[in-house]
Amino acid sequence: MSNALSPFTRWVRRHKEILIDISLAAFAVILVASGGLFLWISTLEIPDLSAFEERRILQSTKIYDRTGEILLYDLHQDVKRTIIPYDDISRHIKNATVAIEDDTFFEHWGVRPLAIVRSMVTNTLSGGGPFDGAGGSTITQQVIKNSILVPEKTLTRKIKEAILALRLEQVLTKEEILSHYLNESPYGGTIYGVEEASQAFFGKSASDVTLAEAAYLAALPQRPTYYSPYGNNTADLEARKNQVLRQMLKNRFISQEEYDAAIAEEVTFLPQAATGIRAPHFVMYIRELLAQKYGEESLSERGFRVITTLDYELQAEAERIVNEKALYNKEAFNAENASMVAIDPNTGELLVMVGSRDYFDEEIEGNFNAALARRQPGSSFKPFVYAAAFLKGYTPQTTLFDVQTQFSTTCEPNNFTSEDGCYAPSNYDDAFRGPVSMKNALAQSLNIPAVKALYLAGVPETLKLARDMGITTLTDPDRYGLTLVLGGGEIQLYELVGAYGVFANEGERYETVAILRIEDKNGEVIEEYKADETQPERVIDRDIALQISDILSDNVARTPLYGSNSLLYFGGQDVAAKTGTTNDYRDAWIVGYTPDIVVGAWAGNNDNESMAKKISGLIITPMWREFMDVALATRDNGSFPEPPAIPNDLKPVLRSGGSVVDATSVAQAIMDNPDESADIIEAMYDNTHSILHYVNKDDPRGPYPNNPASDGQYILWEYGVSAWKNAQFGALTNTLNDSNSSDRDREDDDN
Repeated sequence: MSNALSPFTRWVRRHKEILIDISLAAFAVILVASGGLFLWISTLEIPDLSAFEERRILQSTKIYDRTGEILLYDLHQDVKRTIIPYDDISRHIKNATVAIEDDTFFEHWGVRPLAIVRSMVTNTLSGGGPFDGAGGSTITQQVIKNSILVPEKTLTRKIKEAILALRLEQVLTKEEILSHYLNESPYGGTIYGVEEASQAFFGKSASDVTLAEAAYLAALPQRPTYYSPYGNNTADLEARKNQVLRQMLKNRFISQEEYDAAIAEEVTFLPQAATGIRAPHFVMYIRELLAQKYGEESLSERGFRVITTLDYELQAEAERIVNEKALYNKEAFNAENASMVAIDPNTGELLVMVGSRDYFDEEIEGNFNAALARRQPGSSFKPFVYAAAFLKGYTPQTTLFDVQTQFSTTCEPNNFTSEDGCYAPSNYDDAFRGPVSMKNALAQSLNIPAVKALYLAGVPETLKLARDMGITTLTDPDRYGLTLVLGGGEIQLYELVGAYGVFANEGERYETVAILRIEDKNGEVIEEYKADETQPERVIDRDIALQISDILSDNVARTPLYGSNSLLYFGGQDVAAKTGTTNDYRDAWIVGYTPDIVVGAWAGNNDNESMAKKISGLIITPMWREFMDVALATRDNGSFPEPPAIPNDLKPVLRSGGSVVDATSVAQAIMDNPDESADIIEAMYDNTHSILHYVNKDDPRGPYPNNPASDGQYILWEYGVSAWKNAQFGALTNTLNDSNSSDRDREDDDN
């Protein structure tokens, strides 16, 4: 075997002295740096551990309306905390808490350095600061954080927290530390400590909870506002509860049989207790916004004074109206719940948020905020489709055919079903109107032209426009397809109202805001929203926004659907409005606006049970109209500017306004030229086609298509138009033949 040295070994031997010098220098640097670090730590102002039992006075966050005078809620005016001995706390609560929060609690000395580093890396990679997110803190550190230190996310605080945690482990037992944690942790709202939480949620002591109930309790302290069993994130609470149980199983706190039983157990939470609170759905929405941005601790300790955008006078009226109409709808239409949202489109400020008929109504889980729930919008989504079509070059006077049409290219053109992958929707009245303008089709909420408009606009383009206008929940284009225009995706009333605000504000979008100003306990402004200093985003061309507003406010155009004196008609006041009802009658919607206010309302059932089969105008419009009358009486509402005229040099199909050949026009032409009746009928017949015969759908104002049939929808659309033509011209031919026969008979009589 060779004894030759490797090149690296030879290099080390040659440079041995240099390497020793470098090592000594590095060691000296480390010693100096370490000494400096310990010297720096020694200068930190560490609170005396003897102050541990002296709890900080909670600096409560207070939430006000836009005037800053009406107190909506004091987050800690009714703080509830019941201290109980460690031995009186269920072992399930103890084990569940340790499993999910700190599964090495009984092994470490107070801190877990690697866990802290992992948390810092994760928080940084996710786009925040190293101390912005949760995780990394042991239960001991959380006791220190909740009891002594000020709420700041800095390296200095983290070091203080770690040092105090190490000291705390020296003077208290693990059981005492865990007892402090369970007796001090926030469990949502004004509930502190596990005993108070057990009584509030389950009506029993913390010693008597089941395994599943204990898992719910352990799930809450990480984000008590977000995971609240009375909020809109109960599905996430359920998922976290299941994660707690998995961790308990992993750490052998429970058996597989116990785990399976707890997963299957149905836990019922007691109704939320009524407290001194105004506009509760809005307040809880604000609280969650604050918790997301500043953390749960800050709500308890920084003494925030929050001035919101809420117009409490309008809010009170909206709550009254929603409650009265929802109770009526329950009996009349089997629609037990309702919601309402209003914004100022010129600032984006949220003026009204009513999440249900009554926040404290146990019958319908009234604490659930329907304004933030995802529901199918029905026809209330159609304006976005037509706006996308106008962006592409189509016009309100573009002619579409409202005729029976199969839209699935895998089905025969004469198959007018929506089964086995086919799609042939019908109108609300099962009638068909032949050629109509896009304006009349939208104003009268016709379904078949709307599906054609979506195809012409493009699903991706329509989704992008909706997203640009503020609708964030439509994220799966492949799922919706052409059903999107009839409400095939789920959206929030809150976002829908904000998106309509773009139409109201002539194409410019303000982000919907709910907080005007936040002050700390010393009166210093932490953040402030000034609409006059905020630049809106231009989302769509002004002319297109005006076209949509013109259509939705045209009482003549919508009369065939609503009647000439409907609840949508405000006399001389310009009010644009659009209703929507899902095909299964689970949701009824309306959004209406002036240049100064946008108001949307929803009616239905929280459990998605179908309502009575009535159009949304009967179910939801009376509620909306009563509130609009109140709102308009107190505001200076302007008029919508006139949209631009349609250019005369466009293709006839883009400016004909639905006046494509029909029996009346053909008859008139024949009367004017009786000797050419056959030629006139033939010419009219041959030149009546669907719009795809005349335009390339992605470039409607460009050249006529060389081969219209290359469009996959062409044959399907043409089939319906041909059937309509045969019905129209067949009757006309018979009429003309009868007329000619009568003329000949009269001539014979004269002879």
